[in-house]
Amino acid sequence: MKKIENIYVRRNILCLLFLFAAIFFTSCRGGESADKNAVDPIPVISQKVEKIQINRRITASGNIEGNKTARLGFLVAGKINYIAGDEGSTIDAGQLLANLDPESYRIAKDMADANLAQVQDEFNRLTIMHERKSLSDSDYSKISNALKAARAQQRLHNKNLIDTKLYSPFKGVLLKKIPEVGEIIGTGMPLFVISDIHTVKVNASIPETDLHLVKIGSEAYVFISSINTTVTGRVKEVGSVSEPTTRSFNVKIQLKNPGLAIRPGMTAEVKIMSGKKAEMIVIPGQAVLRDLDNSSFVFVVDEKKSQAFKRKVSLGQIAGNNIEITSGISDNEMIVVGGQHKLSDGSAITLK
Repeated sequence: MKKIENIYVRRNILCLLFLFAAIFFTSCRGGESADKNAVDPIPVISQKVEKIQINRRITASGNIEGNKTARLGFLVAGKINYIAGDEGSTIDAGQLLANLDPESYRIAKDMADANLAQVQDEFNRLTIMHERKSLSDSDYSKISNALKAARAQQRLHNKNLIDTKLYSPFKGVLLKKIPEVGEIIGTGMPLFVISDIHTVKVNASIPETDLHLVKIGSEAYVFISSINTTVTGRVKEVGSVSEPTTRSFNVKIQLKNPGLAIRPGMTAEVKIMSGKKAEMIVIPGQAVLRDLDNSSFVFVVDEKKSQAFKRKVSLGQIAGNNIEITSGISDNEMIVVGGQHKLSDGSAITLK
């Protein structure tokens, strides 16, 4: 009997040992699983937000126009028989741009020349008679006036003949050519547009609230997207009357165009340096991320919790590699400027 009890006790002890072993093994596996599910803090680079003073800039959109632009046409009517070039070609100052068939005007001038010669002979003959007192003063006055009229008629027909040729008033580019050779045109019709583009102007509209910051001679940076170029210029004109609908003022910025790559009609983005200092919050551009709704946000560091949280921000102007923050964060806060692409809202972080 005693032997049976010993066997029973041993069996119970073995069961307890197996039970403790199972509990220990399970707890160890659970600890390993917990360790595996734990997320390691993400190393990031942070930067303290500070206010800085920068030159205040006025931004605007504008259009390129030539330094001088002329719309040209003939002072007489007729049929075009020559045009110097096509649109885009360079025209020199004083170069023949186009001419009309001059035959009708040449015939009219020949007739005026002949009439003048006849009246001149008559005047010379009657002058001798007047000097001999053989012609009255009234008759002599008539022939004198007839001679003046004949000379004027000759000058008019000579001018009409000259006006059959159209010359460029300055060196420029032929922007527009309306007629073709063989067309019959009327007097005073604008047929050609020539513009001097060795120097160009940007015509921009400035809000009335910023007009007091713009002065003649102010430096301006002009970005022309069509040629992907930024050109430095100076403000040359400031409008004195606002546009009735937009309440904005026209400002013209002069740019040099040595390669003639800038052409009238191109659009431009203008930044005018006001010379006034402005205090603002700027952060590195790479710190700003875009959400799915295209809103901007940054990650703000909570140093006590060692976490980073998303914060929506409003953006202002670009200052080099930095960007202005108009709302969303304040100075002395800490933001993430490196490693932010690995974060989500509330991520655990370690600061480098």
